[in-house]
Parts: sequence; C-alpha cells; structure tokens
Amino acid sequence: MLSQEDQRRFEQITRHLRESDPRFFARLDSRIKGRRGRYMMLLTIVLWASLPAMTVLVGRLAGAICAVVLVANAAVMWRFRRRLL
Repeated sequence: MLSQEDQRRFEQITRHLRESDPRFFARLDSRIKGRRGRYMMLLTIVLWASLPAMTVLVGRLAGAICAVVLVANAAVMWRFRRRLL
C-alpha cells in the first residue's frame, strides 16, 4: 500500500506519461482488455464443461439454474464481444 504522498506522485507520473505518450497507454489498455476477455472465455468454458457433472451430482434444479446463468453469460459475452476480445 502506498502512502498518500507516494500515491499522489504515482498519479502525477501516470498523468504525465498519458499526456506525453498516448499510444503507449492505448497499447497497454488493449492488452488488459485482451487478458480480461481470455479469462472470461476460459471461465465460461470451464463452467459449461462442469454443467453435466453438476446436474448429475447436485440435481436437475441446480443444473437448470447453472444453465440459465451460463446462457445469460454467453449473451453478455456476445453483446460485448468487441470490448472483451
């Protein structure tokens, strides 16, 4: 955790870098978005793969709830696919 003075200096440095080299921050931002999208896709795949086991082990109701959540997740990922990937 940074002290308030260090946090202020850090924000000042990042603000200066953002103003002086916007291409650097654009590249950095796109890398972060790509990572977030990959993690979201990996999580979705793992959850879809575990759906049959969850249905068998926990019950049909839990499987149905999980399936509804995953369908909603897929819809959200499809809607925001440009931002995530």
